[in-house]
Amino acid sequence: MISHSLPLQADTQGYWFIVNQQRLYWPETQHALLFSSMAELVPLFGEPEQSGTLGQLNGKPVYYWVVNDRRDDEENWQNPRQLLHFGEAIFELAARAVQVALFIQTHRFCGQCGSAMHLVSWELAALCHRCGHRCYPRIAPCVLVGVVKDEQLLLARSSRHKAGFFSILAGFVESAETLEQAAIREVKEEVGIDIDRLEYVGSQPWPFPHSLMTGFIARYVGGDIRCQPNEIEEAHWFDLTALPEVPPVQTLSGQMIELVQQRIAGNKKAT
Repeated sequence: MISHSLPLQADTQGYWFIVNQQRLYWPETQHALLFSSMAELVPLFGEPEQSGTLGQLNGKPVYYWVVNDRRDDEENWQNPRQLLHFGEAIFELAARAVQVALFIQTHRFCGQCGSAMHLVSWELAALCHRCGHRCYPRIAPCVLVGVVKDEQLLLARSSRHKAGFFSILAGFVESAETLEQAAIREVKEEVGIDIDRLEYVGSQPWPFPHSLMTGFIARYVGGDIRCQPNEIEEAHWFDLTALPEVPPVQTLSGQMIELVQQRIAGNKKAT
């Protein structure tokens, strides 16, 4: 359970995520999550501007520690994406630490009346005592869609990705829209094709800055590929045995691509 503003003592010991401007302290020489006492961390980072608990790892408590001052040791601070290869448990806790820190840092003042906000003691929320406006951490749902046509998978390269790197289609859910509606709309908008038979695969927290990825596999129904200008640079149908560079399996998109590969291979064996 996430908590904040804990009266941590000097001898408080556990695993720590040190957060600074949406980055985590993780030097290249560090190969595991930092385990230390609070007293040992103060000389390195100063008193935390905010701290609290995130959960447990290996039966030990996991804490977050927020420092906002600009750091001189830039090389020791990593984007949470770099922690993917340390495993799902580490990455999810890292995502939680970064998103909690962002919520606290961006809700100092009320968006309704401009007064100072105060953290609620019994839940992770910020409350304006003047007008009563209450805020919770923002989570932006995003759909990933793996579109299958016979034994091929639709992959696209967005304008944000390097040449040669492809992934499945993705987009944010709009207001008053279901996940399924968002998936159908995004595929139509981005590549101009129609899909059906949506199958939910899974989800993954994605702290860039506060997304929740939700994955679907869908069947191609019709239409020709027409890439959305300024969004999709190119999109193609790929044979599952000859894929380009794609996301790693530590990501939900990579796991979905691997799942489609396994299913196609299984169908071939069955026939």
